[in-house]
Amino acid sequence: MAQVLFVCVHNAGRSQMAKALFNHLARQRGLPFRAESAGTQPAPHIHPTVAETMREVGIDLSLEHPKALTDAMVRQAQRVIVMGCAVDTQACPAILLRDVEDWGLPDPKDLPLPQVRAIRDTVRQKVEALLTQLEAEGAGQRV
Repeated sequence: MAQVLFVCVHNAGRSQMAKALFNHLARQRGLPFRAESAGTQPAPHIHPTVAETMREVGIDLSLEHPKALTDAMVRQAQRVIVMGCAVDTQACPAILLRDVEDWGLPDPKDLPLPQVRAIRDTVRQKVEALLTQLEAEGAGQRV
């Protein structure tokens, strides 16, 4: 099964959205892909507005929690994507082990709900494009 890793500093917003949307949409499409997410400096909890915007699209993040990025996570992933949060290589040198793609998204922390919705929708578009690309590359054989 192909695995994608979404990385953010706090793992409380963008990377959580990306992971949840990726896994949800991959299941809907019947694709053999899975995503994880982690942060270099995990927050104590997911941003409430992020959880709210995800509930609006039928995805419950209430059982999710920010996790610390590890070297093992990076090694296991076929694709590593950062969210535009200028991942600190001192906080996690593992990110240097891989080529990473940067989606360049704004941090939803402390933003009003309409802006967080816009970030969620952009994440969804990027996730859908990524799934289409991975599917074209061969049903999880190569990522």
